[in-house]
Amino acid sequence: MTSTTTRRSRLFLREPLPEARARVFLLPYSGCGASMYRQWPVLHEGVNFCPVQLPGRENRMREEPFDSYEAMADALASELLLYLDRPYALFGHCSSALAAYETALRLTERGAPPPARLVVSSEVAPQDGPYGRFLEMTDAELAEELRDLLVGMGGEPHPGLIDLALGVLRHDVEVNKRYHVPEPRRLPCPITSVGWSRDTGIEPRLMGGWTACGDTEQVVLDGDHYAFVAAPEALLRLFTDISATA
Repeated sequence: MTSTTTRRSRLFLREPLPEARARVFLLPYSGCGASMYRQWPVLHEGVNFCPVQLPGRENRMREEPFDSYEAMADALASELLLYLDRPYALFGHCSSALAAYETALRLTERGAPPPARLVVSSEVAPQDGPYGRFLEMTDAELAEELRDLLVGMGGEPHPGLIDLALGVLRHDVEVNKRYHVPEPRRLPCPITSVGWSRDTGIEPRLMGGWTACGDTEQVVLDGDHYAFVAAPEALLRLFTDISATA
């Protein structure tokens, strides 16, 4: 497969690095865009971490957001095909884990190389949802969650920014409410389900259903629901080890 990393794509704020030995495509958390991964390294032990920018947020705010994870996966698979000229992994936290799963399905259906691994964090399996405290929150409660997340990302929770992000988050929550797959298809790639020891929203014990989606390794890392934002070394190690053996 030919690399096209010199081509500018709306899918990324920064084009994937041509010198990387492997790539990890990072799907954004509900209500957020690619910049939520700004604390993650661009390159770590030869692995290029590539935050994905979705329509309807940040520099793509004028574009229509996706109304389902299936539609999102269709579009992502088409664009990611151009960047699969080396081992790669997919990562999603909370609801974006479901979008990552659907994207992995679409890529394998199209005959693309399967991911070296799908890493899903703080989310129940497709057949066990929809589940999560966000689903029943009021706008005021969701706004408070956004403030906490922005502070955790090192940002300033400006009221105007909160109002803008709230519309995106509410849309994402509604997409999550509509998603349920009673009998998920199994992926040909391994899955790592990552729970967090102090996560009170999605406790690690709730993630056992991912074994129905493929060969799954379950790990629990230290931290709360937002610990992934800071790119802890234990999480990065999952990807560098995976890519080294891909």
